[in-house]
Amino acid sequence: MADPLVSYTEDGPIAIVTISNPPKNVLTIPLIEAFETVVEDLAKKDKIKAIVITGSGPIFIAGADIKVIASIKSPEAGEALAKRGQALFNKIEQMQKVVIAAINGYCLGGGMELAMACHLRVLGDRVRMGQPEINLGIIPGFGGTQRLPRIVGQAKAIELILSGDMINAEEAKRIGLANKVVPEGEVLKQALGLAKKIASKSRCAIEAIMKAIEEGMNEPLSIGLSREAELFGKICQTEDMREGITAFLEKRQPKFQDK
Repeated sequence: MADPLVSYTEDGPIAIVTISNPPKNVLTIPLIEAFETVVEDLAKKDKIKAIVITGSGPIFIAGADIKVIASIKSPEAGEALAKRGQALFNKIEQMQKVVIAAINGYCLGGGMELAMACHLRVLGDRVRMGQPEINLGIIPGFGGTQRLPRIVGQAKAIELILSGDMINAEEAKRIGLANKVVPEGEVLKQALGLAKKIASKSRCAIEAIMKAIEEGMNEPLSIGLSREAELFGKICQTEDMREGITAFLEKRQPKFQDK
């Protein structure tokens, strides 16, 4: 699918989504609208197992469109904008496909909120990340105050959000915000390599794992364990499970059929 602001290409079971709103890839309303369409489209494609999201040029996303925020005239309008961004990022987080953020440059504000909604994050070694909203007299509105504490812990999240400071890629990895830090020119290559590795697995197992984690994260452990057991039982009836076990016993690579 081609759109001037958000486009994607398919490479077998992988989709590569590119955000292109130069020079800083800010999240304008038209860009959000295009992004919503892409996410809805990809969610329907059963053959897609992994999605890589990246930004064009030297920046991932520098944040939301300040002009849009400046034009807000009422609390209701501000709340509506925040809820729209949250709904989009929730759809990404709740996908049963693995979504990887290939962060190739500055990742700030709404860009960092998008990155946190992705399941995995691959950073270039010169990346800078942060939630600088407080420097504008506002707060994060697309999930930053909720996802950041869940990823890095409450105290560190409070420090980052209240200071508005940026952190480098190595610090992001140290606090659990990055899965991998790679050389600047290899971000997309490394993210695609990870996506291909995941996409070589059974779609049935990928979806069950994503369901178990997503549905269990905000529930008591006993409920999460019960859901895991239920999903495990269902997986044990799949053709891919039989192929995986047989391949292991025969000492060969499995040939999953996603059934």
